[in-house]
Amino acid sequence: MIHEYLQAAMAKAVFKRIENPEPVFGEIPPCPGVWATGNTVEECRQELQEVLEEWILLGIRLGGPLPEIDGLRIAIPETTPAGD
Repeated sequence: MIHEYLQAAMAKAVFKRIENPEPVFGEIPPCPGVWATGNTVEECRQELQEVLEEWILLGIRLGGPLPEIDGLRIAIPETTPAGD
């Protein structure tokens, strides 16, 4: 399921040229804060996927909701605090 979610999110990636030492900027609009830069579109795409993976893992760890993308969701199970 995570693989399909990653693919769906990466399909939403948008890239543009910017004035920067790394002139390619990429972001995934449905995933707030997921962005990267690179010297080429491919380099930016690879970095963007790494950022997306870390963003998903952080979302799972913190228990926050991750956005639904093309009908795909990553369900985060509720946990009870230790000692309860």
